Amino acid sequence: MVIIYKATDLNPSGFTESFANSISGTQQVGCGWSSATGALARALLWSGSAASYVDLTPSGFEGSIADGISGTQQVGIGAGSATGGNDHALLWNGSAASYVDLNPSGFVSSGASDISGTQQVGWGSATGVFDNAHALLWNGSADSFVDLNPIGFYWSVAVGISGAQQVGYGIGSATGGNYHALLWNGSADSFVDLTPSGFDWSFAQGINGTQQVGSGRAPGAGFDHALLWSGSAASYVDLNPSGCYASSANSTNGTQQVGYGWGPVTGDCDHALLWNGSADSFVDLHQFLSSDFIHSEARFIAGNGNIVGCARDSSGYTHAILWEPIPEPATLLLLGLGAVMLRRKRS
Repeated sequence: MVIIYKATDLNPSGFTESFANSISGTQQVGCGWSSATGALARALLWSGSAASYVDLTPSGFEGSIADGISGTQQVGIGAGSATGGNDHALLWNGSAASYVDLNPSGFVSSGASDISGTQQVGWGSATGVFDNAHALLWNGSADSFVDLNPIGFYWSVAVGISGAQQVGYGIGSATGGNYHALLWNGSADSFVDLTPSGFDWSFAQGINGTQQVGSGRAPGAGFDHALLWSGSAASYVDLNPSGCYASSANSTNGTQQVGYGWGPVTGDCDHALLWNGSADSFVDLHQFLSSDFIHSEARFIAGNGNIVGCARDSSGYTHAILWEPIPEPATLLLLGLGAVMLRRKRS
């Protein structure tokens, strides 16, 4: 079955730029800014259209970003007078006033990257310096945090969560000073290093079910390649398409993966890409955008195949984008005929 995609520009009226970072059901989250916001990012929640946006920035915060969504809850980061000017991880339930500050006691700054069920992941720094951050796991409150930073690592972040597992990356003496993709099962000592044998470094960006995605660079390779794992370093699949110099995978719904790539096949511009588990299965999602957009990136894919990300236009402005799969007309006709036959049988 051939799938085409409907692309919707989510950039709200009056906003200069916007990004969509995640999606759950009929809702999307990200951020946007304009002269009216003092060019400071505002966490946004959409329901499928630009006009539907809700500004999640709480009172006492100057700026915020929403990075993850699951069901009715959203997570991200915010800063302002309410936080002493420091970044704090935030959890929302659909409105600015509903926010919960997840910044743990003893931590100066933090950020939440993703959410699954009742748990959230991100990072926190006791010194306020991001270079000293530790990957964190929460269960809905600041004091519920678990420090995921493994022994032998001096820095780590968690960026994705699915069920009882979390993914991210870290660096330290245990990695020879290189970034390594990490998979956790709820505790620091449960970590699995996903960096394939012989790779200089790697990053894990997303997880769903038994799949993890990200990127890595093999020795002698000039650029990073999108990678797909199934729980171990040896399980990796190189998703970099023929005709792309570089690529990265940001999200998986358990069967499909999304991210971006660039090279001769994309006119040497970043293009949002969709994979079905192999390099040669890629679909260039940029083709479904308005011709005014030059660059694009897919950031998250939901279980129903809906995708969010962003695209930059010829004037240099970035817009949040929603891609929705639509079966081609011939497929729709067959589905319609099937429905007719079913009705006839019932009658």
